[in-house]
Amino acid sequence: MTNDAGWHTLDIDGFPVLVGRTARANDELTFRVARPRDLWLHAAGYAGSHVVIQVADGGSEVPRHVVERAAECAAWHSKARDARGKVEVHVCRVADVRKPRGVLAGTVELRRFDSVRVYPRAVGGA
Repeated sequence: MTNDAGWHTLDIDGFPVLVGRTARANDELTFRVARPRDLWLHAAGYAGSHVVIQVADGGSEVPRHVVERAAECAAWHSKARDARGKVEVHVCRVADVRKPRGVLAGTVELRRFDSVRVYPRAVGGA
């Protein structure tokens, strides 16, 4: 489901997953909608969507298969969509994402992150 804010929402095994559609929507999603404990994903080295897996207050860890499906979505919604082979996707807590002063919309720095390698794939209507 796409909303007026410029991102759409998916459900991956009960976890709400938000996918930005523009650089401005990516900023809004990452810095105003997402909470520090939520997971943030982005295709490494490619322009593309910020993807956020929302974690319930006091919720358990996000299962690996949910992270991998969201990573496939992040790769699909990036310039890596037509890449041959697997794409590296950075995964971190939103608390580890920051926006340096004066940079363009959608540009961020990560304090620490993990990576998963996935094939770009549309997920659940995205």
